Amino acid sequence: MILGAHVSTQGGVDKAPANGRELGVTAIQIFSKNQRQWTAKPLDEETVQRWHEGIAEHGITHRVSHTSYLINLCAPDETNRQKSIESLVDELERAELLGLTHVVQHPGSHLKQGEEWGVSEIARSLDTIHERTAGFRAKIALENTAGQGTNLGFRFEQLASIIERTKQPERLAVCYDTCHGFSAGYDIKTRSAYEATFQEFDRLIGLDRLQLFHFNDTKKPLGSRVDRHDHIGEGELGLDPFRFLLADPRFSQIPAYLETPEDDLGGYAYDLGVLRGL
Repeated sequence: MILGAHVSTQGGVDKAPANGRELGVTAIQIFSKNQRQWTAKPLDEETVQRWHEGIAEHGITHRVSHTSYLINLCAPDETNRQKSIESLVDELERAELLGLTHVVQHPGSHLKQGEEWGVSEIARSLDTIHERTAGFRAKIALENTAGQGTNLGFRFEQLASIIERTKQPERLAVCYDTCHGFSAGYDIKTRSAYEATFQEFDRLIGLDRLQLFHFNDTKKPLGSRVDRHDHIGEGELGLDPFRFLLADPRFSQIPAYLETPEDDLGGYAYDLGVLRGL
């Protein structure tokens, strides 16, 4: 497993590689623009050049972005749907400039229109986005969710159905969030539960599509469908699931990005220390 973290881009995305190296990681996840706004200024050539120089200088081997929280690929409101499509296209264009491998995206929220409708509409939006980004190298990595409200992607069946319905499924990957999975009802606390969960993932989606992880403990119990991240080993998951993941040869070359709280406990430095101790 290749340990990484979501790092700050305050002052510009070109600051991120050095922030990653300061934590001692070679895998970084960033917001390539303000995650709470629809639009942002294009990346200028100088910033992109400094980014690539920083990647080389600091030995960053894995790099991905996380999209804006505003994006909803099955938004019933057509205006919001189009804004979501435009925003994700922009995210992919930025990813190409920065040489990112994946753009992590929450599938969407059907807003009481129904699961079947939502899954179908997400696939339709992804087809539009893929058509507009033909030839791009970066993949969209659909992130499993905790299932709060009407959020989709909390069941493996939903993710599998979205992927199967797209015209270019080879351009999609999955990011597995440990907090979200547990909150959605997928137990990985014991060895038998861990094996059963990933056997189910492999059966429905395929482990070859699992190309990155988010490592987070959770403040909420199994099946709560509430998304509340906690420090590694401090929440309901405990340390054993992370021991299993770190020792699993199937995932030895896959990056895992921390999204744990940044608070008085020590933030990512604390959690990286815990993981390295395992």
